[in-house]
Amino acid sequence: MRKIALHKVLSFRSRVVIIILGLVIGLSSLWFANNMARQLRDKEQNEVSIWAEAFRELGVDPGNPLLISIISTRNTIPFILTDGSLQIKSSNLIPEHILNHPDLLREKIDKMAHTNPHMKIETLSNDVLYLFYDESRLLKTLVYFPYIQLLVILVFVIFGYITFRSTKQDEQNRVWIGLAKETAHQLGTPTSSLLGWLEYLRTQEVDPAAIEEMNKDLIRLTKVVDRFSKIGAATPLTEGVLNEMVGGSVIYFRTRVPRNVTISYNGLAMERQRAMVNEALFEWVIENLLKNAMDALSGVGTIDVHLSSDANWIYVDVKDSGKGIAKGNFKRIFEPGFTTKTRGWGLGLSLSKRIIEGYHGGKIFVLESEIDKGTTIRIALKRLYS
Repeated sequence: MRKIALHKVLSFRSRVVIIILGLVIGLSSLWFANNMARQLRDKEQNEVSIWAEAFRELGVDPGNPLLISIISTRNTIPFILTDGSLQIKSSNLIPEHILNHPDLLREKIDKMAHTNPHMKIETLSNDVLYLFYDESRLLKTLVYFPYIQLLVILVFVIFGYITFRSTKQDEQNRVWIGLAKETAHQLGTPTSSLLGWLEYLRTQEVDPAAIEEMNKDLIRLTKVVDRFSKIGAATPLTEGVLNEMVGGSVIYFRTRVPRNVTISYNGLAMERQRAMVNEALFEWVIENLLKNAMDALSGVGTIDVHLSSDANWIYVDVKDSGKGIAKGNFKRIFEPGFTTKTRGWGLGLSLSKRIIEGYHGGKIFVLESEIDKGTTIRIALKRLYS
C-alpha cells in the first residue's frame, strides 16, 4: 500500500513538474519574442526618424540620389508622405489600388496613425509634410509568432493527452478482458464438477424440487461463465424475442427475492417483441437491473418490469419503490467505479451501458427517479418486425 501511495505521489509530482516546465518555456518564449519585437520596433522608429530628417533637409524630389539611397536601404517599412491637404508626395510598400482610391487611402492613413503617431515635418522651403508609417511585415510576424507557437504547443499537448488517455484506456480494457477470461477459465472446472455432482444427487433419495432449484442456479452459473468468456470477443447479434428473455430473468429472481419483495411483469401476456440481441449479454443487463432494484429496496418493496413499444423502439422499464437517485447522479451511475452501496465495485451499470449502447446500438438511461419513492431505468432497443 505504501508503494502504491508513493507511486501516486511521484506521478502527481511529475505531472506538476511537467506543467510548471511547460509554463516556464511558454512564458520564456513570450518574453524573448516580445523583447525582440520591442527592439525591432525601436529600430524601425529610429529609421523613420532618419527618413523624416531626410525629407526635411532634401524635400521630396524623387530624383534626389541621396534621398533615394536613404529610402532604398530601409525599404521594409510601409509609409505615406502627404502635404497638409493629405495629397500624396511619396509612399513605400503601399498597393496602387489603395493609393488610387480616396476612401481606402483615408482608411489606411487612419490605421497607420493608430499604430504609430505620425510625424510632422517642416522642410527648409517652409513646406509642411506629414509622415504616416506602419510596422514592417517582419515586426508583425514577430509580435504574433509566440502566440502561434503557444497555440501549436497547445494543440500538440491536447493530441498527446488524447493519445495517452486512449492508450491508457486500451491498456485498462486489455486488463479487464484478460481478468474476465481468466475468471471464466477458473470457474469452468468447478462448474463442470458441480454438474457431475448434481447428476449423482439425482440418483439419491433427495427432494427433486431442491435438485431442480440447484439445477437452475447451476445453469445460471454456466451462463455467467459464458458471459465472462465473451468479453472482448466478437459479439454476434441474432433475432430474439424480448418477452421471453426478460421473462426468464424475472421468473428466476421471483423465487430468490426476500419475502417482502414482489416482482411484476407484463411481457408474457402481450404481443411478441423482436430485436437483434446477444441473448447472454442482454440477460446479463436485465439481471444487473433487477439486482440493483433489489438492493435499493432493502428487503421491502415492489419491482415492476414493464415491456412496451412504439413504431421504432422496444422499451424495457425496470421500476422499483426504493430509495431513489439524486438527479445529479442520473448519468454518474453509469460511470465505472461510481456506487452508492457499501459493497461492490460500481461496474454493473457501466457494463450494462456498454453492452446496450456499444454492442446493441440501443440506449439505457434513468427515465425517472425521486428520493425515497423509487427509480425507473429504461432500456431502448430498435424494433424488428416479423
